Amino acid sequence: MAKRAIAVQAIVTVVIAIIAGLVTDTKIGLSVFFGALISLLPNMVFAIFAFRFSGARHNQQVARSFSQGAKVKLALSIILFVIAFNWLNASPLALFAGFAVATVSHWLALLQQHDRQ
Repeated sequence: MAKRAIAVQAIVTVVIAIIAGLVTDTKIGLSVFFGALISLLPNMVFAIFAFRFSGARHNQQVARSFSQGAKVKLALSIILFVIAFNWLNASPLALFAGFAVATVSHWLALLQQHDRQ
């Protein structure tokens, strides 16, 4: 389920960056792309942590892994935002727009998959 949601998020990331770049300019397109990546990369890391263990025998390991994954996801998001603002000279509005669209696309993909089951 997480793989599909991340795949949807990756597709949305590329599509919105291309559209933003074509409609506006390259700087805005790159800012949207990097904002979306700031959402995508931590979600990928969290999925690796969250789904490392499975089964009832591993209850404590699953809970600990989720907790670690959430902490790493938050820290990675902060680090990526700092990098984007300091070194990439990204447009703040476009960066946050890309982040928001990619995050919402991930949530919607998860909800859609949950409704199918």
